[in-house]
Amino acid sequence: MKRRCKDSFFLKKYNLKDFRLTFRSIYRAADIEKKKNSIVPGGIFEISKSDEKKLDLYEEFPILYKKIYIKYYSKLMMTYTMVNKTEFRYPTQRYFNVVKQGYKDCGLDQKYLLNALKEKF
Repeated sequence: MKRRCKDSFFLKKYNLKDFRLTFRSIYRAADIEKKKNSIVPGGIFEISKSDEKKLDLYEEFPILYKKIYIKYYSKLMMTYTMVNKTEFRYPTQRYFNVVKQGYKDCGLDQKYLLNALKEKF
């Protein structure tokens, strides 16, 4: 996150309920989708407007990803989800290692990441 968003500040871990992590598209990239009784662990970051613009470019918003907003107490949190929900595609080892490092950096439970490779449905 710091490489893409120099102004970002990690606040805390967060479990996004009723969503699951998957990988898809020709890019084999991470995505989240609604799934009852599932959890996607993630990190809450405070970002600047300029960092949000950088993320928008990186995530190819609004072509590949769109923004969704989740209410957290009295604030809105933003995350990205893919516009076109294609079938599951295994990520490349390099990409998977980047995501795995993000989990490690935020102190997230990697079992959810590993389970995303098993759940194809």
